[in-house]
Formats: sequence, structure tokens, C-alpha cells
Amino acid sequence: MGKSDKSCGCPGRVGSGLSRRELLKHSATGFGMFALSALMADPSYSGVITDPKPHFKPKAKNVIFLFMDGGVSHVDSYDPKPKLKELEGQRVGKVDNPTAGGDRKWLGSPWAFKQYGQSGLPVSELFPHTAKHVDKMAFVRSMKAEFPLHSRGNLLLHTGRNTGGLPSMGSWMTYGLGSQNKNLPGFVVLNFNTVPPGGMENFSNGFLPAVHQATMLRASGIPLDNLSPADKIARIQRAKLDLLGQEDKDFSTALGTSEPVESAIQNYELAYRMQSLVPDVLDLAKESEATKKLYGLDVADEKQKLFGLQCLRARRLVESGVRFVEVCCPQLYGSTGTWDQHGDLKKGHERNAQVTDQAVAALITDLQERGLLDDTLILWSGEFGRTPHSPGKDGRDHHPEGFTLWMAGGGIKGGTAYGATDEMGMFATENVTSFHDVHATMLYLMGIEHTKLTYRFGGRDYRLTDVHGQVIKDILA
Repeated sequence: MGKSDKSCGCPGRVGSGLSRRELLKHSATGFGMFALSALMADPSYSGVITDPKPHFKPKAKNVIFLFMDGGVSHVDSYDPKPKLKELEGQRVGKVDNPTAGGDRKWLGSPWAFKQYGQSGLPVSELFPHTAKHVDKMAFVRSMKAEFPLHSRGNLLLHTGRNTGGLPSMGSWMTYGLGSQNKNLPGFVVLNFNTVPPGGMENFSNGFLPAVHQATMLRASGIPLDNLSPADKIARIQRAKLDLLGQEDKDFSTALGTSEPVESAIQNYELAYRMQSLVPDVLDLAKESEATKKLYGLDVADEKQKLFGLQCLRARRLVESGVRFVEVCCPQLYGSTGTWDQHGDLKKGHERNAQVTDQAVAALITDLQERGLLDDTLILWSGEFGRTPHSPGKDGRDHHPEGFTLWMAGGGIKGGTAYGATDEMGMFATENVTSFHDVHATMLYLMGIEHTKLTYRFGGRDYRLTDVHGQVIKDILA
């Protein structure tokens, strides 16, 4: 054997007398692959939970997230500010807010507030139906986000980060707890043929196995593509799936890891089973006319009817065992979000409230009457609030410094107002709360210790709450 043979131009062909430097040079990639193979063979590398179950007894089994895309004005909904009305039209001094530049004036709410329920919590006249349920709701009035941008705000709300590529909270829920119905997806998004700012990353499974990605169901038209099998003879479709599954298994054997391929196989099989059950879940023929009317399915307003339809579907999905359901808003008003009124505040917020209020209240009523409210946690939130000041006379800009969301149902202490903003609604000043805290609270109510729900990716452990998050104990029953 002689020296390295380079006559063929192949740098990988070497003879005897190989030096240590040459060995490392030619084998570096190989060593990396050996290390990767060893890591992927270690179950702790991927962090896959083989037997998902709660860390402790849960207070809720399901979540319905009512996503108020665009940013609802807190000072016009659930956080009244009489001082703001008193100073309306006066020039705003220098404030520490990136959206408050230029010539701005305080803008009072054009809607009156009334107290409701035994708790006496105030609600704007925008929400006459939801207001009847305040004794079941906990309002967090001291929310604080990070950026006055829809895309980053939506990602922070959904994933705990303001950048893409991370799993949505629905994916984390199904990852940690598994599914209650093997024939239905654990994470369903009820949308309106539109995608909010931040894109599909809001509903992504990120680095979690693909079985935890969201299934999207449209409000109008065909709810889900390919729900009806192309092969009318079941055994033909079954044979195709078996062949595809075997090819995937052969590929995973050659690849040296089974997790990505196994997720794909599980998704094929779930889709196959969904063909028989999903149509039944979406079929409203078994619903009474009184229930349909409760949700507003008899109204002439098509947008209101579709939002009511999605809320009714949300109840049917959790009733069937779906772990996490998100209901989006239809594109109603404004260019970038349904509640995004930089101008025409009165017209826009009234339109949005008209479309959503009845169905949201109906969802609470329906869940309670069916004995499902105690097991179902409802979250109502947008990505931020809106400024208490304006460059004009009828509009508000993005405001992450202080805003309101509410929760109801499983494990929530109703009739509660937690935290506060200052007398103008500018800044969260008391019990300042972040989306990390909200996520930690949601996980806690589902029986999960948020610091223990982790997934190893890229050499580090990730979790929904990152390195933050405290359970909001004052709103728990």
C-alpha cells in the first residue's frame, strides 16, 4: 500500500500512512453522524413523551381559545376609565410609548359601562350578551405584551415567543396530555379562510412531532379538504395506506431514526379515521332549533352566523374529546385585523362586537347547560390593546403596555378582576401580567407544571413559557 491515491480525483480515497490530521479531515462528518445517531437513539434527545398524562389532578380537560385578532380596546370593553372621558380632547404629554408620537389627544370611550352580576363587574355596552356571564369570568386587566406589531404580538400570544418556528400552545397541550379521542385531532383551529398576521406559524407544531400540528376547519365552503375518500371502496384505500406505511418504515430504517417518519404514518392513519368521525361532529342536524338560535344561526348577518357556527362547532369538538380548539374571527373591519381600528373606532368595534358577542355568550351558556363548563377552560384574548389617546377623534393605535383578557370555565374563580392599569389606561401598574403567566396558568389548570413540560431541540430544553411564567393564583377557584 502506498501514499494517498488522488489519481481519480476522489479526496476520500486514501492509502496507508494516513496521518492523524488526514484521518480527522476525512472522517469529521462521519464522527458527526455517529454522534447524531447515538443522540437520536437516546429517547431523552427528542424529549418525546411516550405516556402523556398530567403531572397532577387537572381542573380542566379542554381549552377553547377565542382569538380576538387585531387588538380589542381595553378602555372600551372591560376596563372603564372615567378620568379618560373627563380629559377627552386634551393634549397628551410625553409618554413612554412607541405609538404615542406626534400630536395626540386623550380619547374617552364612546360607550357607557354598567355593572353586572353579583360581583358588580363593569362591562361596556358593546357586550350585552357576554356581560350576563361576568360571575363566571375572571378579567386580567394588567396584561403587558412586548411589541406593538400584529405579527410579533400574535406569535407571542400563541407560542410564547415573538419569532416564528416555535410550537403553538395547542401543540404543547396535545404534546403534554395526548388526545382524548384517537379518531380526532387534538388541536383544531376554526378559521375563516384567512390567516392572521404572523401566518401559519401561529398554529405550527414547530419542532414538536408532526402529530401535534393544528387541523384547520373553515367556516364556509368545504370545512376540510379531502375529507371524503377518493377511493370509494374502503379496502383499496386501506391497501394504499398499508403500502405507504411500509415504505415509510423502510425509509426510517435506512435513515436510522423513526420519529419523523412515525409522525407521518400516524397522521395518515388519523386522517383515515377522521373520514368517518369528523363529518358526524360537524353535522348540526342533531342540534335543536333552540340551540342554533342561541348561537345566532338564524340571523341574516352572514358573518355573525358563521362565527356562531364556529363557536357551536367548538362545543361539539370539545364534547367529542378534542383537547384544544381555537376559534378565529372573520375579517370584518380594518386592513390587518378584525379589531384593528386606527380610525372609525365606533363603527368598527360595534361591528366586531355585534358579530362575536352573542355566540361567545351562547358558548358559555351551552357548555354550562351540558355540564361541560367545569371541564372546559375558555380564554378570550387579542394580541394587545389600544391606546387611550388618538391622533384624531375616532381611532386608537396598537397598545401593548396595558390591556385586558378574560378566562372562564374549568378552575377559574368567576366574578374576579385581577390587576389594573393607571387611571388613563396607559400602563399596567398592579400585578403586571405577561402571556407567559397566562400560559403557565392554562397549563396548571390542565394539570401540567409548566417548568416540567419541555422538549429537547437544538441542544437545549424548550418550553412554552421559556424561562418565564408564574401561575396567576388569584383567579383560580
